[in-house]
Amino acid sequence: MHELCFVNQTLWTMHPPVFFKASVPFIPFKCHCAGRIWPLVLNYETETKSKPTIILMEDNNSNAKKNGRREMLKMGILAGAATLTGAGMINLLGKTKASPSEKVKVLTSDGKLVEVEQESVTSTSTSGGFEKIREGIPGKKFVMVIDLARCGNERTCIEDCQKMHKVLPPTEYIKVKRMKDSELGKPYWFPQLCYQCDNPPCTKVCPVDATFKRSDGIVAVDPERCVGCKFCMAACPYSSRTFNFGRRQQVAFSEQHKDDKNCCTLSHSDTIGTVSKCDFCPEEAAKGNLPACVRGCPNGTIFYGDENEDTVTNGEEVFQLSELIGSRAGYRQFETLGTKPRVYYLPQVKRNFPFEEAAAKHNNEE
Repeated sequence: MHELCFVNQTLWTMHPPVFFKASVPFIPFKCHCAGRIWPLVLNYETETKSKPTIILMEDNNSNAKKNGRREMLKMGILAGAATLTGAGMINLLGKTKASPSEKVKVLTSDGKLVEVEQESVTSTSTSGGFEKIREGIPGKKFVMVIDLARCGNERTCIEDCQKMHKVLPPTEYIKVKRMKDSELGKPYWFPQLCYQCDNPPCTKVCPVDATFKRSDGIVAVDPERCVGCKFCMAACPYSSRTFNFGRRQQVAFSEQHKDDKNCCTLSHSDTIGTVSKCDFCPEEAAKGNLPACVRGCPNGTIFYGDENEDTVTNGEEVFQLSELIGSRAGYRQFETLGTKPRVYYLPQVKRNFPFEEAAAKHNNEE
């Protein structure tokens, strides 16, 4: 992220632009203005020598949470194509139009500072439509427990999750892996998903606040702000995130089922070039329902509940969370990393059935 400063309405860049987005170069910056730091994107036109389009966004503690980052980039493309009087400036803060007598200096594509009349500034307001995703369910602190002794790699949890989020193979928000702790030990199946960490490294590296921690414990992704930088994917030690590469089959499927009901659409987007992951099905939780993976498992492997109520259930059995974890020696993966996952595992003792190898290989393409 490059640093820019407004000093007496003059735009200064502290580093040369080196980052480009897709076929149209977009350079992300931080803009220091009026004692505050604002995310800012500079859009250079590729075929003309006109002045750049500047997109100024409000910071994370303001109404920018309601403005989709991706919508801002789309607006920048349109503004750049139209070349608003040679130097368009789109102010997403919802301010009134500036006085025509005022001037501002902008950085052009050839590295020069030129003066532009602020009468070209357009007052615009947008709504990403995903503002509700940032609101956690009051009084809740969701948690999950997975009993490894019950997992038989039935893969129904994966299939039901795919249906709930309208994704096709090989994309899987839950991956069931074959594990073996030692040479003498027997293998077992290990379901892995996003752990909704209480100290998530993914939220610390996202430059646009597209991934964040909710009050109910869920780590969510705002697809309208995601710019596809993949920083969160690199930071996650559990490799729980996936990227929408725009596969033809997935694009066609998403278009065919875009109006489907009873699906998790709040935290999932069909937009190409965005990141997605397991989200504990927040819309189902708001209705008082269990996540799709919990309902779909025929062995009752996955338990889901509220840490504040100290209870978890798989739909048929109900346990006290603290007693279950304590009596069964529950643990969290990579505990020493300090990420504080909200998913616990119960060791594979007293198995319900013997281990069987998978009939087919999975997760080969994603």
